[in-house]
Amino acid sequence: MTFGTTARLLHWIMAVLVIAMFVVGNVMTMGIDRPLQDLLFVFHKSTGVILLLLIALRIVWRLTHPAPPLPASVPKLQRIAAYATHLGLYVLIVVMTVSGYVRVTAGAFPIDILDVLGIPPLLEKNEALAETAKSIHATAKYTLAALVALHVGAAVYHGVLLKDGVFSRMWPPVKPARDSA
Repeated sequence: MTFGTTARLLHWIMAVLVIAMFVVGNVMTMGIDRPLQDLLFVFHKSTGVILLLLIALRIVWRLTHPAPPLPASVPKLQRIAAYATHLGLYVLIVVMTVSGYVRVTAGAFPIDILDVLGIPPLLEKNEALAETAKSIHATAKYTLAALVALHVGAAVYHGVLLKDGVFSRMWPPVKPARDSA
């Protein structure tokens, strides 16, 4: 069994955005020219808001549309690892987006996409809270990067080496019409 188109699209859109956030988040803090840095900060903060909405949607979707079972050939330890990795990815994306939001709003910095929508910050300026959120954000990114690497590695292992159908449950991003049910 495979995932439906909605789950696939959410997965791949979020995958692209999370990877873009890693790249942009690292580049924007490398001492680049201020105009480019400002543009990257706007992108990073706006994309963080979008990712928070997408992860909320994805969690609701997953709770109402359970994942199809893994092939019987997948050993129990791999099933446990897959479950733990997916849970960790969900948790860390929430941690990253919330800590980023707290860092920015408690630091009294704007989030342009929310300003355009007329959504005020939920937090008052609080430097101590902003610094704590900044530390959480900086630390969690390494764990998230490790889990993303593990997830990609497992996908390659199943898709290229084993060819056991695990990878094809989520690829291609849009479920082929012949598989739709």
